[in-house]
This record gives sequence, C-alpha cells and structure tokens, in this order.
Amino acid sequence: MQFPESWLREFCNPALSTAELAETLTMAGLEVEELQPVAPPFTKIVVGEIKEAQQHPNADRLRVCQVDVGQGALLNIVCGAPNARVGIKVPCALVGAELPPGDDGKPFLIKVGQLRGVESQGMLCSARELKLSEDHGGLLELPLDAPLGQDIRQYLQLDDTLFTLKLTPNLAHCLSVYGIAREVAALTGAPLKAPSFPAVPVGHADTLPVKISAPDLCGRFSGRIVRNVNTQAKTPQWMVDRLARCGQRSVAPLVDISNYVMFELGRPSHIFDLDKIHGSLDVRWGRAGEQLKLLNGNTVTVDEKVGVIADDREIESLAGIMGGDATAVSDDTKNIYIEAAFWWPKSIAGRSRRYNFSTDAGHRFERGVDPQLTVEHIERITQLVIDICGTPETVCGPMDDQIANVPQPQPVTLRVARAAKVIGMPLTQQQCVDALQRLGLPVTEGDGVVTVLPPSYRFDLVIEEDLIEEVARMVGYNQLPTTPPLAPITAKLPLESTRSPFAVRRELAGLGYQETINFSFVEERWEHELAGNPNPIKLLNPIASQMSVMRSSLLGSLLQVLKFNLDRKAERVRVFELGRVFLRDASVKSSDTTVEGFHQPMRVAGMAYGAADQLQWGRKEQGVDFFDVKGDVEALLAPVQATFEPGNHPAMHPGRCARVLVAGREIGHVGELHPRWRQAWDLPQAPVMFELELDAVLQRPVPQFRPVAKHQAVERDLAVVVAEKVTHAELMSAIESAVPAATLRGAVLFDVYRPKALRAGETAPAGGLAAGEKSLAVRLTLGSDTATLTEAEIESAVQAVVAQLTARTGARLRV
Repeated sequence: MQFPESWLREFCNPALSTAELAETLTMAGLEVEELQPVAPPFTKIVVGEIKEAQQHPNADRLRVCQVDVGQGALLNIVCGAPNARVGIKVPCALVGAELPPGDDGKPFLIKVGQLRGVESQGMLCSARELKLSEDHGGLLELPLDAPLGQDIRQYLQLDDTLFTLKLTPNLAHCLSVYGIAREVAALTGAPLKAPSFPAVPVGHADTLPVKISAPDLCGRFSGRIVRNVNTQAKTPQWMVDRLARCGQRSVAPLVDISNYVMFELGRPSHIFDLDKIHGSLDVRWGRAGEQLKLLNGNTVTVDEKVGVIADDREIESLAGIMGGDATAVSDDTKNIYIEAAFWWPKSIAGRSRRYNFSTDAGHRFERGVDPQLTVEHIERITQLVIDICGTPETVCGPMDDQIANVPQPQPVTLRVARAAKVIGMPLTQQQCVDALQRLGLPVTEGDGVVTVLPPSYRFDLVIEEDLIEEVARMVGYNQLPTTPPLAPITAKLPLESTRSPFAVRRELAGLGYQETINFSFVEERWEHELAGNPNPIKLLNPIASQMSVMRSSLLGSLLQVLKFNLDRKAERVRVFELGRVFLRDASVKSSDTTVEGFHQPMRVAGMAYGAADQLQWGRKEQGVDFFDVKGDVEALLAPVQATFEPGNHPAMHPGRCARVLVAGREIGHVGELHPRWRQAWDLPQAPVMFELELDAVLQRPVPQFRPVAKHQAVERDLAVVVAEKVTHAELMSAIESAVPAATLRGAVLFDVYRPKALRAGETAPAGGLAAGEKSLAVRLTLGSDTATLTEAEIESAVQAVVAQLTARTGARLRV
C-alpha cells in the first residue's frame, strides 16, 4: 500500500515528524517498508511563462525564449525542447539553481552561459531533468493558472513523502488512506476528519434492472445511472498526481475517479457504459465454457466457481476482479452506470490467480470490504463525475440498492485476565476499554470481561485473540516488558534406533556426494518419463510453465543438476538430495501435517557420473558402474543389511536395475539410467543412481555388546560350479542356513570365473565348465567362543555347506 503523506494528513494530522509517524505505524503492526521523497532535492526553480520564442540564429534546433518569472524583467533563455512555444508555463531554473544530482551524484549548477553565441540566463526544465518522471519528450507544461515566480516545489507539493506499507492480510481496513488515518487517530489521539457524502440531486427516474442470483457471491449491489457525461474531459492534475503517488497511472477521467475513491476510501467500484449493456444485469456464478474479454485484453474462460456480472446476452465482468472490454467506457460514452457491491471474500479469493494476474480490486475484496457504505461511496463517485465530467445536460438517476446477504457481526468477548496472560504484562480493564474505544469499537463492560460488537469494516475481529492483538497494538509493542520464559525445558532425545537426516547427509558427503536443493515442482515431462506417473499433481498457479506439477521422484531434479554441470565441462559429478515427493493417496486424511488425498514422504536420492575415483597415480581410471553405487547404498544403510533383487524402474536400464529390500520390504531402487533417457538428455555416458525411502534409511539397529573371540578362527576356501542363473544372494542364503551363526563368522565371495566361449570343433577340457555355468569361490571363516575348532568340526561344517549348496542351488565342487 503506497500513498503520499500529505493526503494522509488531510484526514489526520498528528504533531509528529515523518520519521516519528512511520515509527508509530510500524510499532502498531502497520509496517512502513519504505519512505521515499516525491522529488529529489533541487533549488531556485520557479514557474515561468514563455512570452516570446524565436529561432536561434546559429542553430536549427534551438529557440531563444523570453521568459517571465515574475521579476519584472524578462529572462533570455536558449531552449532546445520541441514544445517550447509562446503562452505555456513551465519550470524555469534561475541562475544559481541546483538541479537534481546526475549519475555521478553531484548536483548540476545553473550559470549564465553562451549557447552558439547567444547568452542564456537560466534553463527551462523537463520532468525528466527534475527527476519527476522518465518523460523527456519536452518541457513540463504547467496549468495556465500557475502563479508566476512561485517555487515549483511549493506549487507541485514536492516536499512530500511516499509511504509504502507492508500490510498483513488481516488489515484489510487499512487498504485506503482514510483507513490508515483512522489508525493514526487511534494511535496518536489526533482528531480524525470524517468524510461527508451529501446526496446529489436526482434528475430522472431511470434504473437498471439488477438481479442477485447468487447471494453467496454478492451480498449487496448498489448502482445508479448518470446520463450525458463528457468522457473526453481532462482529469484534474491534483488527481493525476495523487494517483501517481499511489503507484497508479492516469487512464481516463471515469477510470481515474473510480481508482481515486478506491485509494481514498478502500471501495473498489466499476463504471459501465450504459448503452453497451443489453437489457438487465444478473449477478451469478459463471457457467462452464463462458468466455469474457477483459479490460487488460486477455480472454478468459470461467466456470461454476467464478463469479460474474452478466447481461441478457453475455457476461460483462469478473465479479470483484476486473470489468469486461465490451462494456468499458470510452471517449464516445455518454451514459454510464456506476456500480459498488459487497462481494463475499471467500468467493473472490484465489480467482484472479487462476488467470495469472492480480488487481487492486481483487486484492481488497478477497480480504474484505465494508458492506455498509456502498451507497455513500457511490454518492462520492457521482459528485466527482459531475465535477470533472459534468455538462449542463448531466442528470443522475435514483440509487438502486439491493441487500441480499450481508455479514451479521457477532459479539466478541475479551477476558482481561486472559489478555494480561497472553500479552505478558499487567493490564487493567480500563486499559483494555480505552484501547478498544480509541479504535472506534463499541464496547460493553462486565466484571473482568469486555465485549465488542465489531463494526462492518473489521472482518478480522472474530475471536478473543483478535481483541487481545488490538489491545497490544494500542498499548504499544515497545511498551511490553522483557520477560524471560519460565517454562521447564527438557531435551527431547531421539531414539537410539534412529539417526537424524543430518547424519544421512554427512554419510553421503563422506562417500563423495554433494548435496543439492531443488524445487518440488518440476516439468510434467519428467513425471511421465522418469517417474512413470501419468497423472501427476498439477499446480493451479505455477511460477513457470516448466514447473507445472509436483514431483513424485527426486531423480528428475538430480538429472537436471547433472546436465547443468556437464554443460559446464564438469567431468565427474556425484550429487544427492533429501527431499519430499508428492503422491496421490486417497487413504490420507487432513491433519496439521497432512493434506487429504496426498501422501508426502521424504526420500533420499543420489546420482554418480564419470570416473569412480578422483584422478590418481595408484589406480587405473575407471568409470563408475552399478556396483560402485550399490556399495554406496550398502554403506549408507549400514549396519542394516540390505538385499538386492532384479527390478524395474521407469528411469533405469531394464537389465541394470535392482530393488533394494530391507527385512523383505522394498525401500527403493538402484540402477543405471535407461538408454532411452540417456539419449534424450544427450549424455556421453549413463549415470548410475539410487532413490530410497528416507524413513527406512534413518532406521538402524541398537548396537549390542559381544565379547571379542578368545580362540583363533580358521578359514576354508570353496570353489563350486553353479548355473549362471544362481545369484549371490541365493549362494549366501544357502551357506548361512548350513552352519549355526555361532560357528560361521563370515562368508565372502572373492572370485567369479566364467569359461571362454569355445570355437568350432573345440571341446571343453575334462572337469571344465559347461556352457551356462560359472565358478564361484567363497572364503568361509569358522570359529567358536568356547574352544578351538577341531579338524573334524571344521570338516563337518564345510561338508554341511557343500551339502546345502548342492541341495538348494545344484552346486558341485570344482575340481
């Protein structure tokens, strides 16, 4: 909310400086975000009138002007502006004047000078040279009634300050200059000048038929017809200046009047071209497929959740947001219909964001606008229309005011003891009453209780805490004592069977990965291709077209990071992310941490590309492969033992992808990028990646004490021949089932051998491996906690392992 200080002081003028006023507003919850002067510093610039303008004898683009600045003698000034002509009044910088500082920060001093042989005794100024605007098309032309010789700063009221307030959504009653003045009066005790709304004379009996078909959309609709207005009139300069200082560009007189009253009183309104309305108006919800061309040139399609104002032929306006182009006023408009309505905030909230734009009217209506003063504000608009656009033939019709469903204020009770406890300082009942009465709230007192019936413009006063906040604001936040908390503080220790997400990050960083943080909304194509999600969760208002859906996998984000780094000549990339994904799940109910119908679990994902190790002399360079990343996953999960089974994932290579299982439950996948996506992303080689459920990664068994074995363990190596289809997991499962855990200390696969393919006519050597077979060598570590194993016990254990391998995998000892 931006406004000039001078306009505020017309309604309430406390004995405070600009800085003190800003501090008062900020400490009352109306944060002053910025104070900015209307104009930069400059001196000795006055109103001048060009009396003569002759061509410069030595320059085609210069004129020699005789300028009257009210000093008796005319000043001889050379000017190159294209609009320098006799009879206009312009800003004139006298000799010795200082113009606003330039890019170097130094002020520009005006001296008597020679321009192409002609003396110039000053300078005629444009708006850009005074840094009042960026317009550099010519001299700044002033109204013809501007007094000669008057200082420009005084005439244009440039010694003013622009206030920019950062208002919270509950302060809708402060979205106007008068609303802020009402707060200033309550805070400072300065008198408030309330506006008056005298009724304009009624000259005809015509009304426009209006029907409110949706009382849950519109609670009150007021309007009147005004005939024979002059829409080609010029908006007064004082109104143009005030609108500009509120950040609003002047458009046309009728539009400017509507905007001016909105900033002045907080009442958005709309003015229709009456002759373009077909029949009557109907205030209703939209219908699917209806379209409307708006004033901003966009054509939108509405549905049953968007309110509209329609005539007998088509819709003419988005309710409470923006008018339509078909009934917009223009230079040819003669008859108008002025409308002011009360729209229920919930019926307006979020509607403009559907169409990727916002308006000042929608901003106010979705927070709440006073339903009680529609008639009075139309009277104010009508009077301005008559004053600015009126003609001798201008006549106003009667007010048509329809009340269908306006809010009924409910009393709110404040317990003084409760207020003192929440605010944290002693309070008396009289202090609470005084604070609320200063705000203009009707108060009823009881024994330790204060009851308020909120006025119509205070939509935010609903519960007791709302009144407590008002009391705290009026008492002053800077008056609150500094009181340390007295609550007992007990540390909340995590379970020993879990670890923190930070520990997971540290573990991955130790494995050589770097953390990335990415948006949760991604490109829809990623969801279709990399996540296999045909129905992703779409955003109603995405911040960019390529961020239109919520991600159900972290892999797309990591792949984008990889591509970004590769495009910048990175040769080795290892990245990971801990983040939330978003899945549809009808079983999820709404709570403080969940949204109905959506499951939002945390996951951890990583991606490795390039060499397995940093460049070094001790090892030959080798690219990262599936088993490198599988080892990283095992290290991340340790001491939990995971099993890996062949799996399928939309983003991964069909033959180089594994499911990760812990205690029989699938917690994620690890694998190489699918060749199709590698080609689509134009990657020189395939990265290897993993994605796991974070909850499963955070779990870890509680360490249990075991004494160090006192007796020496023994090792035995076995080489068995098995079919190619036998997996490592099947081999280890058979070994572990053959020998008790107290005896089998460990089993490690240390060699895999496959025979070379035989040429035509060659035969396999005796005792060799046949086609479709492989040799696996396993080292068994055997021991006992009670005694050294005998040779017979060792041999028994080995034979048990061989027997179990034969029975479960069809293995035979290799000879």
